[in-house]
Amino acid sequence: MRITPLDIAGAAILETDRRGDERGSFARWFCTNELATLLGDSQVCQVNHSFTQEQGSIRGLHFQHPPAAEKKIIRCLVGAVFDVVADLRAGSPTFLQWRSVELSAKNDRALLLPEGCAHGFQTLASDTQLLYLHTAFYTPALEAGLRYNDPRLNIAWPLPPAQLSARDQQHPLLTEDFRGIEP
Repeated sequence: MRITPLDIAGAAILETDRRGDERGSFARWFCTNELATLLGDSQVCQVNHSFTQEQGSIRGLHFQHPPAAEKKIIRCLVGAVFDVVADLRAGSPTFLQWRSVELSAKNDRALLLPEGCAHGFQTLASDTQLLYLHTAFYTPALEAGLRYNDPRLNIAWPLPPAQLSARDQQHPLLTEDFRGIEP
């Protein structure tokens, strides 16, 4: 596994080496030993899957407030996405900055997001599927989101938005007095 840090502290691209023969291939997608420096004491406690039908659909940007803040590892199983991490951590040198990574079934990449960052994606192909590993349980009372077109983030989505959930369209815009999420 190759780990390439992003310039948002704690965020990284995870790449695997696929070994193959006439039967197909094999790759290790998760290893607590190799990810120990990024995961720290956190352990994966929940695995989720999403399926998005239409190309151009946007999901997110989602996060959970402490004490349910979570690290996430996102991998594309089918199709492709423009995957976004947005730093919401108070005092972070990259506060309110975002980075994107293309995740696809073909490039075998995953994105690791640290606690205090929001996550969203836009599908680059129809019938896209993502696998999520979470270090905190889903806690509805602590979940939150940001609008995909928030001017303070100014995310440059590659395609016109095709579909958004009613919930994602109603996330609030960041106010000028937003100072970040405290750990």
